[in-house]
Order: sequence, then C-alpha cells, then structure tokens
Amino acid sequence: MPQHSTAYTIGFAAAVCGVCSLFVAGSAVALKPRQLDNKAIDRQLKVLAVAGLMEGGEDLSKEQVRERYDQYIQPVVVDLKTGAPASDVDAKSFDQQEAMANPASSAKAPENPAKVQRIPNKGVLFKIVKDGKLDGVIFPVQGKGLWSTMYGYLALEADGNTVKGITFYEHGETPGLGGEIENPLWQSLWPGRQIYDREGVPKLQVVKGQAGSVADDPYAIDGLSGATLTSRGVTGLVQFWLGENGYGPYVERLRAEKGEI
Repeated sequence: MPQHSTAYTIGFAAAVCGVCSLFVAGSAVALKPRQLDNKAIDRQLKVLAVAGLMEGGEDLSKEQVRERYDQYIQPVVVDLKTGAPASDVDAKSFDQQEAMANPASSAKAPENPAKVQRIPNKGVLFKIVKDGKLDGVIFPVQGKGLWSTMYGYLALEADGNTVKGITFYEHGETPGLGGEIENPLWQSLWPGRQIYDREGVPKLQVVKGQAGSVADDPYAIDGLSGATLTSRGVTGLVQFWLGENGYGPYVERLRAEKGEI
C-alpha cells in the first residue's frame, strides 16, 4: 500500500483513534476508584463540618478525615415510615439515591414543596456521638431550587429540634445568587434556629429579607438576595425531609426518648 494513499491515511487514522480510545477507556477505569474515594472523602468532610467537628480553616489529610469520621459519626439506616432502625441494612454501603430510584425500594411521593418525586422506604442518617452520648443527628436533604436539585446535610442537636448546622455538597444554582447557599456567612445564621412548632410541624423557613436573630424569630432564616426560588427550595427541602414523609417519625422517636436513640 503506498504510504500516502487515501486508504493508508484512513487506516492510520483509524488505528490512532483505536489506540486513543483504549487509552482513554483504560484511564477512566483506572481512575474511577480514586474518584469514588475522593467523593467519599468530600462527603465525610461535609458531614464533619456540619456536625461542628471541624475547626475553621482546618486542613485534614484523607486519613485524618477517615479517623475523625469513624471516631464521631455513626451512620444508621431507618425505616422512614416508623423511624425505627433497619438492622437488616448495612448503613455504610447503603445508597439512598439508588434506593430512591428503584420502585422496589421506594414509593411515589405526594405533591411536596421540595419537588421530590420518590421517597425511599429506608433512609440513612448520621449520629454524632461524643463520649458515648448522642451529640446530634445529621439528615441528608435534597430538593429543587431554581436550576437544579440541591443536595446537602442538615444537623440537629440531640433535642431533635434545634439546628446545629446546614451545608450543601452539590447543586447548580446561580453563582452569587442561589449559589450563596454555600456561603459560610449565610450558613452561620442557621445554628440555634428551631425546626418544629409546638404541634410538631416543621415551621423553619427561609424568608424574604432579613429574619433577625434567633431571639427575634427562631423559625426564620434570612432570604438569599435575588434568589427567591432557591430560598423557597431550601425551605421546601427542610420542611419535607424533617416532616412526616421524611425523617419526621425518627425525630418523634428521638424526642420521645430524649436523645437516647
């Protein structure tokens, strides 16, 4: 075959493409475990932060993150209808998103402000344990904002009502507007607020404008300027996941047992 013939050129290009495809595919396979590990570490960092187990600006190695997480955090899977622990499920390997997507392990959600389509039969939560005593509980939360589904963690004190903190680890909201849900200053407004009213109904909401201090209004958080729909979305996801169709039954048990479960 002449070196510069059309057939040679096409054949050479095809061979190069084939080699490159194999290289890219091989690299993706080789890198996937590392990517999954990095993702797990990032989630653990978020859990530690919302639990109040990270100092400001603290930089931990992966091993330090794992050690601190294992020392203070206990993942637990519960039946969302009853709030009782699901002892037949390995909490460390439980994939809540997978459970939500599977019709065999989830149910269609009623119309709700978080715009959640399906509710898993079982959900994971994270106990914060210090010196053998419950120091708080962290709940995964998610709901629709303006442009995206927002995923985060909401932590309560052991009383099952007082907010310990909130954080978000994935969203597609507008930077500088709805994206301010990641702003530490805005997140610092949450600790000390109350979730439930006297009837046990989730009441905490992100309001338009300024809410003032906890003493002024324990059930309100400053709104995000120029991000009304994102603010509504945050209100929706808090009220849904801490309500009767989410972790509400567990929280009722927690409060009845005075933080002993």
